[in-house]
Amino acid sequence: MGAQYKQVLFDKMPVVGILRNVSLNVIEAILPYYKKAGFTTLEITMNSENACEIIRKLSSDNPDINIGAGTVCTMTDLKKAIAAGASFIVTPVLDKEVVNQCTKENIPIFPGAYTPLEIYNASNLGVTAVKIFPATQLGPGYVKDVLAPLPNLKLLPTGGVSIDNIASFFKVGAVGVGMGSSLFDKVLIANNDYDGLFQHFKKIAKEVINAKQ
Repeated sequence: MGAQYKQVLFDKMPVVGILRNVSLNVIEAILPYYKKAGFTTLEITMNSENACEIIRKLSSDNPDINIGAGTVCTMTDLKKAIAAGASFIVTPVLDKEVVNQCTKENIPIFPGAYTPLEIYNASNLGVTAVKIFPATQLGPGYVKDVLAPLPNLKLLPTGGVSIDNIASFFKVGAVGVGMGSSLFDKVLIANNDYDGLFQHFKKIAKEVINAKQ
């Protein structure tokens, strides 16, 4: 089993960094800069090659950050992710069986939902927060509109979140965001430009911190 999920870490920097099909070697090269910039939560998608091995190694070696599993679609995925040491679970859709198992075992879960009804139903299952996915076409305005009649919902928009709009999501009430390629710049990583990547991380972290003040 890996390290236990720490809510305080997520609250400090409420961004879930999403990595899909990135090798363990590359992730280990990136992580020191990711942490140094203030990021605390990392999701490895289960449809990545060697996902379980990566989660197992990262969670064992990095107790100072939250390492979780994403794209968990079935109970089989969930069991593999938990066995690998994932400290939290993220799903692209709302699967009640997966959610109920997580809440039963006190494993933080961020299930994906899109419509107000889906989001509301997911929230009522006792989840950590609801991942609004895909948020690409919706934007901050959608989060604001959903929270207007349902202010107690905890929403984590994912998809389409970038340095240009991340502050707007927090200002309308999102408790966090999920970021993939907009956070882990593929060009910088491919060029082994870790200083450039660190500067990129710091700029995004600054936007989050300023938006939360």
